[in-house]
Parts: sequence; structure tokens; C-alpha cells
Amino acid sequence: MSSGDEAALLQAVAQGDEEALIQLYDRYSRQAFGLAYRILGDATTAEEVVQDAFLALWQHARTLTVRGGSVRAWLLTVVRNRAIDLLRRRRGQPQLLHLDAVTMPLASGETMEEALDGLEQSAVLQALASLPPEQRQIIELAYFAGLTHQEIATSLGIPLGTVKSRLRLALERLGRVFEQRGSGAH
Repeated sequence: MSSGDEAALLQAVAQGDEEALIQLYDRYSRQAFGLAYRILGDATTAEEVVQDAFLALWQHARTLTVRGGSVRAWLLTVVRNRAIDLLRRRRGQPQLLHLDAVTMPLASGETMEEALDGLEQSAVLQALASLPPEQRQIIELAYFAGLTHQEIATSLGIPLGTVKSRLRLALERLGRVFEQRGSGAH
């Protein structure tokens, strides 16, 4: 979508055009849901976060036309922030597990592969958690939200060079973490 098309849709949303909001939803909701789901790990909650983000877009469209920037970048930033806020609130609450939700894995040749995949995912999450927050945020926006460097710079209000520097430093640090894990495993 060109920035002119996006600006026209945003302007229409600011004037109360529900069809324009639906068009933006059709274009960005899958990506927004994917981001929320990766953060939360729960489809129902991810859908709620996406709905909240589009409601915020509806309510704040007039302000966004003044500030400029990409609707996509703004939406994904709202989704990310709300999902993380939700996770933080949940950490203080005990998590209840219903016995109906517990499933036993079937014994198969894939069980070892699934276990290894889980270990790799855990290692990646631990490595990401070891990054300074500003570097982790850039990695998440670039690789999980699929934003370009310029979109990240715009959505965070920082220079493009800062985005590139933080991304480079984060990738170097992640490389060292995995290199150390690899050499420590032998």
C-alpha cells in the first residue's frame, strides 16, 4: 500500500468512515494477530489485543493524521505494547490450569524432534531475554513484527542510524550467546 493510500484511509477513518477501518483491518489484522499470538501464545487473548488496537486506531485516527508515520507501524507497536502489558499483569496473578486442557503426547518418532524444537525455542527466548531492552525491542519489531528499519525508526521516534546500530549490536550479542552455547555443549 502506498503512503498516499494509507493516508487517505486514515483520513477517512478520522472522519468516521467504518469502511476505511475495515479496509485497514483487512490489510493489517493478520500481521497484528501474528505478533500478538507470538507474544501471548493464546489465540483468544491475541484476538482481543488486536481488537483493542483497532479500537484505539478508530479513537485516535485524528491524532495520527497530524503526527504522520505508518499506520501499520503504529498498529503493530500498539499490539506489541498491549500484549506485553497484558503479560506483565498476568505475572502477578496465579495461572490456573484446567485438567481438561492437559494433553499427553503420543509416543512416536516425532517426540524427540518436538522436544529438540522446544529446547531450541527455549534457547532463543533466553538469548533474547539477555539483550538490553532497547536492542530486544528492535529485534522483535524487525523479525517478529516484520517492520523495516525505517518503519521501526518512525514508530519509535529514533534515528534510522540508531535502529541499525542497535540491530547490529543485538545480532552480534545473540551470535556470541549461541556461539558460547555451542562450544559449551561439547
